[in-house]
Amino acid sequence: AEAFDARHGGFGAAPKFPHPGDIDLLLRLGCASRRRGAPDRQALHMAVFTLEQMARGGLFDQLGGGFFRYSTDARWDIPHFEKMLYDNGLLLGLYAQAHAATGRGLFARVARATAEWAMTEMQTPDGGYYASLDADSAGGEGDYYLWTPDQARALLTPEEYALLARHYGLDGPPNFEGRWHLRVRVPLRELARADGPGLPALGRTLDQARRRLLAARAERPRPARDEKVLTAWNALMIRGMALAARHLDEPRYAEFATRAVDFIRARLWRNGRLLAVWKDGRARFPAYLDDHAFLLHALLELLQLRWRDADLAFARDLAELLLARFQDAAAGGFFFTADDHEALPQRPKPWADESLPAGNAVAALALARLGHLLGEPRYLTAAERTVQAAAGALAEHPLAHGSLLAALAEQLEPPRLLVLRGTDAAAVDAWQRAALRPYAPDQLSFAPPVDTALPPALAAKAPQGPVCAYPCQGSTCAPPVTERAAFDALLAGAACAAEA
Repeated sequence: AEAFDARHGGFGAAPKFPHPGDIDLLLRLGCASRRRGAPDRQALHMAVFTLEQMARGGLFDQLGGGFFRYSTDARWDIPHFEKMLYDNGLLLGLYAQAHAATGRGLFARVARATAEWAMTEMQTPDGGYYASLDADSAGGEGDYYLWTPDQARALLTPEEYALLARHYGLDGPPNFEGRWHLRVRVPLRELARADGPGLPALGRTLDQARRRLLAARAERPRPARDEKVLTAWNALMIRGMALAARHLDEPRYAEFATRAVDFIRARLWRNGRLLAVWKDGRARFPAYLDDHAFLLHALLELLQLRWRDADLAFARDLAELLLARFQDAAAGGFFFTADDHEALPQRPKPWADESLPAGNAVAALALARLGHLLGEPRYLTAAERTVQAAAGALAEHPLAHGSLLAALAEQLEPPRLLVLRGTDAAAVDAWQRAALRPYAPDQLSFAPPVDTALPPALAAKAPQGPVCAYPCQGSTCAPPVTERAAFDALLAGAACAAEA
């Protein structure tokens, strides 16, 4: 709250970065407090207002989707025009969750546009995701994205141009070196009130105008693309795609996330070890803490959408590698490099969020969740010891440790776990879709097929008729629920929503 920019959203002054981990924590805590009947309106406002301002600003590519790296000013007006895969993976999932929490169409539109950008511009033919797009093109930084009113007017009908110019500020002064970088100046809802045509009609006109400009932009010299495939960054996009598929009810996103998992397993998983980088047909470099932790976290999200035994086995392999190769057995937590990595002057143990979430935080979250799913105390103990080892850092500078605070929250109150089983696959799928749709960040729901071989803790939750749900929290499970009304009541107790 002390760092919050009440006028423009976000935290701190220019240059201003998105800080998705902090926004996620605020949304999570704010919605949980609302579920308890005592909403923390300040937390919700900071999260929702920041997401809204970023979505309307120049940080977001208003034509092509996806987010730029950071804003050079406090207003989210002019970005550094580089697009990074990791930013977009984190923000994609966050906007999908925010839509589920608030019902705001703006957040759904931004999530969909970002997912489409990732699939069309950043995914390799074989399924992996490229690393980034440069800020520069042939005309210099940002040239690919900039417009003049005459350029736009030449491509649009008078009706389209009039609407687009007012909406994006082309009828005002230029905002970047004599040209215009598009950002929302007047929201469409205000234009609908002012001009007469209804909001749906204006939306269709604006969509057509955007498509015309985007097609023309595609003919310009494009920014260079860094075509490395980085395991950790891919994992963040896989999880973002899975969250978008979950909350926007879009199976295509789950399919593309699955392709990326298969790419990593086929090209970056060798002899039981993970590699960090693939480029030009060659996988290189032993993977780091982030690679293992982020991928484990992503697999757990994707397993909720579509159960595959191979993905559960992969998740267990990653967890075992974290414990065997990265864990600080004496003090708790995880080192950034494996114990057989080449010798370095220092073996760091990262706690704070920077451009990426802290590897220790994600490891603690993912291991605890997998531990609850499988009933594996080693994973639960490792997660608990990680958060305990971070206590000093958390107390000294909590603002830098948003992801660790989320891990701490799940240590204090373990996530709710639903395991759905049954002989009627269609009924199980319908229950699972209902479980995954609401915003319930501390609820996990898995639906293993009836004919799959499961680890003992899951196998013990046997099908009871056409469909049933085993509700658990921590080490305690209630009797299975077999009636839809009782199941819906369970979901209602877990879901939380922000004020729209």
